[in-house]
Amino acid sequence: MKRFMYVIPFLVLVIVGGFSVKQLYRVQSGETVDKLPSVLINREIPEFELAPIQGRDRGWGSKDLLGQVTIVNIFGSWCVACQAEHPFLVKIQKEKLVPIYGIDWREKKPDAGPKWLARYGDPYTLVGDDPKSEAAIAFGVTGAPESFIVDKKGVIRYKQIGPINPTVWEETLWPLIQKLQGEPA
Repeated sequence: MKRFMYVIPFLVLVIVGGFSVKQLYRVQSGETVDKLPSVLINREIPEFELAPIQGRDRGWGSKDLLGQVTIVNIFGSWCVACQAEHPFLVKIQKEKLVPIYGIDWREKKPDAGPKWLARYGDPYTLVGDDPKSEAAIAFGVTGAPESFIVDKKGVIRYKQIGPINPTVWEETLWPLIQKLQGEPA
């Protein structure tokens, strides 16, 4: 009977561990990370106005997104995954496929984001500073990078959690953007 008392916790540990490993594999393979639901899908973008990042004359706000299909990208110079994503965003910008609006989120120093963009390239049509997470909270951001596809009417159509990479772009984002660009404003 004493052995049985030790076997039960061991079995529970094995079962919980198995589920944890399975979930980690699903997240690592991208099976669940980019499929987390957002209550903002098919809703108008929240109203906000962002100040410009240091060294810029103009920030941007929700009204700047109207009339065109756009990507809103939340990033930070402190974000390792943002660094991995960044060269692909620069490529999209150089090909002039869709305007990308940046939200520089939670920088510890006001010049960190501008220095990072100067060093690695600036793919953004406009960049706004969000040191207090006001826009990030309005968008329901849980971490960086996150990107939103916004249609011509200012409606959020898709939320990409994690870096945009060639696979995500070709299989999900670009087909959706092309479809939305073909729709009337």
